[in-house]
Amino acid sequence: MLTSLFGSAETAETIYIRGLMAFFTALIIGLASGSKFITLMKQHQGKGQPIREDGPKSHLETKKGTPTMGGILIIASSLIATLLWANLSNPFIWSLLIIYLIYAGIGFADDYVKVSKNSSNAITGPHRLMMEFAASLVSIAIISYFTAEEQRFALTIPYFKDWIINLSWFYVPFAMFVIVGTANSVNLSDGLDGLAGGLCTIAFAAFGIIVYIAGTAVSSEFNIAPLTDIGEITVLISAVIGGCIAFLWFNAAPAKIFMGDTGSLALGGLLGTIAVAAKQEILLAIIGAIFVIEALSDIIQVFWYKRTKRRVFLMAPIHHHFEQLGWKETTVVTRFWIIGLICAILGLLSLTL
Repeated sequence: MLTSLFGSAETAETIYIRGLMAFFTALIIGLASGSKFITLMKQHQGKGQPIREDGPKSHLETKKGTPTMGGILIIASSLIATLLWANLSNPFIWSLLIIYLIYAGIGFADDYVKVSKNSSNAITGPHRLMMEFAASLVSIAIISYFTAEEQRFALTIPYFKDWIINLSWFYVPFAMFVIVGTANSVNLSDGLDGLAGGLCTIAFAAFGIIVYIAGTAVSSEFNIAPLTDIGEITVLISAVIGGCIAFLWFNAAPAKIFMGDTGSLALGGLLGTIAVAAKQEILLAIIGAIFVIEALSDIIQVFWYKRTKRRVFLMAPIHHHFEQLGWKETTVVTRFWIIGLICAILGLLSLTL
């Protein structure tokens, strides 16, 4: 039953059912259209995504000619599923879709320039960050407006029951940093076949559980503050997971298509915004610990090299460091997935303590 046409009840049962339907809808759309989409991208992109010349030498040959912008497959399938099964009168759904589509647009512009100019250098960092911060501010404004006043600027401390800090207006720049930081951290992790897609699937699944609990009557049974209307986000998350799994079918090594900035920025921005809406920004750093480590490794490498002309890691981000140590690409991806799953479980344990 389409919620946009048949009422707006947000009970635990209806959200659960619509979430399942959104998942399978996105999964089926992604799997059914994936091959034709990849063929279309190959026809229009020619040489495919330019490979970083300063990256692992093995990538220059094995990944050469692979098309990019595979994130479109995730975004399109999850968007259709969300519009079909989510309660479209819910303001949180629209605030999340806004950030999802704007960040996808920024990533698409970046990918388009790379492909059209056959260069790994596209939109300048400052310009991209400016657009990302502006988009995050719009989404935060909508979320804050529809969040209860006593919870609007609250920062939840996980694992410590009832530890909540009111950041007042300092919360806005903090939340902007969380969204933009998450988007670019996910973007940095998108360097190996299946890595970013798998880690995003795990992180979204964890936050699907969190928002489902926080937004329904079952929140009283867990160590989490109830949030009005937040449970509906579960439907969107389910759709995104379905889209990610469909994409992974084609992105598994050796990848037939890359996610590109189109997908990584959109998924990262959406994940960060969900954490902001759920008031679980710190928990995001635990569940998405791999993303944090990827970003930190890149920052440390650049900072230390500029000061000393020496490298801390053999190559950054850190997944390339392990490749340089001799790990196979599939080994790095699988082990990072395992660590990501452990981090997600550790994060979810905070709901029961």
